[in-house]
Amino acid sequence: MSSNKGKATPKKKGPSPENAQPQMKIVSSSSCAVCKQPCARGMQYLERMKQPGAVGKGVPCILTLGKM
Repeated sequence: MSSNKGKATPKKKGPSPENAQPQMKIVSSSSCAVCKQPCARGMQYLERMKQPGAVGKGVPCILTLGKM
């Protein structure tokens, strides 16, 4: 039998802040409707959601992109 007594196991390190990529938030059509700086992607999504029976999961918003 073997045991781990006395052996140090290296801890896993998470991603470092300088290597992290900024992420955009997913917004709904109601957010796009009241946006002060409408973008093309948001306006296309808003038009699709106005159709009867449309089901959407949101669209990535470029305005919510974090600073690098």
